[in-house]
Amino acid sequence: MSRSAHPAGPRHADVLPEGHYYAPPADLNALDHKVWAQTVGRNDDGVVTVGGVDVKTLAEEHGTPAYVLDEADFRARARAWRTAFGADADVFYAGKAFLSRAVVRWLNEEGLNLDVCSGGELATALSAGMPAERIAFHGNNKSTDEIRRAIEAGVGRIVLDSFQEIVRVAHIAQSLGKRQKVQIRITVGVEAHTHEFIATAHEDQKFGIPLAGGQAAEAVRRALQLDGLELIGIHSHIGSQIFDMSGFEVAAHRVVGLLRDIRDEHGVELPEIDLGGGLGIAYTSDDDPREPHEIAKALTEIVTRECEAARLRTPRISVEPGRAIVGPTAFTLYEVGTVKPLDGLRTYVSVDGGMSDNIRTALYDAEYSVALVSRTSAAEPMLARVVGKHCESGDIVVKDAFLPADLAPGDLIAVPATGAYCRSMASNYNHVLRPPVVAVKDGEARVIVRRETEEDLLRLDVG
Repeated sequence: MSRSAHPAGPRHADVLPEGHYYAPPADLNALDHKVWAQTVGRNDDGVVTVGGVDVKTLAEEHGTPAYVLDEADFRARARAWRTAFGADADVFYAGKAFLSRAVVRWLNEEGLNLDVCSGGELATALSAGMPAERIAFHGNNKSTDEIRRAIEAGVGRIVLDSFQEIVRVAHIAQSLGKRQKVQIRITVGVEAHTHEFIATAHEDQKFGIPLAGGQAAEAVRRALQLDGLELIGIHSHIGSQIFDMSGFEVAAHRVVGLLRDIRDEHGVELPEIDLGGGLGIAYTSDDDPREPHEIAKALTEIVTRECEAARLRTPRISVEPGRAIVGPTAFTLYEVGTVKPLDGLRTYVSVDGGMSDNIRTALYDAEYSVALVSRTSAAEPMLARVVGKHCESGDIVVKDAFLPADLAPGDLIAVPATGAYCRSMASNYNHVLRPPVVAVKDGEARVIVRRETEEDLLRLDVG
């Protein structure tokens, strides 16, 4: 698909917002590997395959909707990040993107660390064998129980998010006779070019301690005074789905400025700096994400340059890719239920899932691609909106896309780049059951997170 500033054709001019897709792609059967997992292709019958397994087989054996994850692609992306940053930096996979025990094992085997932000994510990580010292614990409102469990387990770092948490973590660590390694998360006032709800470095939001007004400096003073804490670095995260590196440059300049001030005031050079994650992926063919080696080179050069200017030793860099690893590795497989043409507007294609398995379109106005995957088609393209089965007018999966005009009930369609946040943010709205996650590799498919059942729902309803 391509975008254009030219006026849309007469059929679509009043339907598609300016700058959105106005013309169908040259080939509706083509699969752009910028948005699809690495092993995805079509077999001789035109059926889409992943990891050597075709989607018809997956639908027959595991049902729809289902998240289908390319394990080889996940591992390759994890290795690419680990290789790009090398032995002198740390790569923490952001578990919030998608976490399961299988994923934890893959991360462990590929040499990545893990970032968690809740007791449930911590429990999943530990139960799957991730060494506690390779876990970082985030969150803006960690409970005392969560903090205690993390310290008792021996997590490698806790990222402090408030003045209250500085005291809370120090007190719990002391009560356990331990000294906990910590970082302080600061907000540096950088407005990332992203949706308002996922921009995380401007002052008016819930995360971190502002650099402005001396608050971050005061947080450092307090942390350095408490016996239960070992302050090892500063953490900054400027947002999500970011393609422009200029925000990181400004953030690094301000973080290094704080490190310089800490040295000048306390005679301490903190050994670590965490620049967070937030690097974008391709949801449509127009998105142009950077490769891990480009990101690593840019971030390393930025931090090195800033530290040299401040006459500081270059600290150990940490990054936290989540979406950038798992996002492109999965697609959501749906069965078409109804096809409803609206004359002069568009065709509504209803599938057997919806906002319960992908809330991002409704929540963030996110854009996705979609393709017919159970066959090829030579039919004319039709402007379509893919919607779910929920009793909600905002239940939209793909706002604007072109699908073949002969699309019919029973066809399988798939939405790529759904590996991040879709299963993590899935719900039981309308008591719809959450889909399974099916990992595919070398011609074999296995369930790593099973489909929910009605018994699961009723088991929680104790009334």
